[in-house]
Amino acid sequence: MKNNIYVYIIIMALVTYLVRVLPLAVFRKEIKSTFVKSFLYYVPYVTLSVMTFPAIITVSGNTLYGLIGFLIAVAVSFIRGSLPLVAVSSCLAVYISSLII
Repeated sequence: MKNNIYVYIIIMALVTYLVRVLPLAVFRKEIKSTFVKSFLYYVPYVTLSVMTFPAIITVSGNTLYGLIGFLIAVAVSFIRGSLPLVAVSSCLAVYISSLII
């Protein structure tokens, strides 16, 4: 069976369109349920986490270095570190741990 790139493009366009239009068609009234509102509020954060966490762990080629960088980033962010400080400290942690280990 020959692959047709136009079929793939049309299917991707339809899926993208449905994902954007379906919530507008389903939820015509204001959402009053606090559970649904809180669920929808956290969806972007969960999606971003699910997409980035595997990349954080595997980016250095060694899972241990990725975990060390992740733990340092979490620790620095909990002590009120700014985003640039968290990023630089986690990168330095990965670099230093790759030199030491």
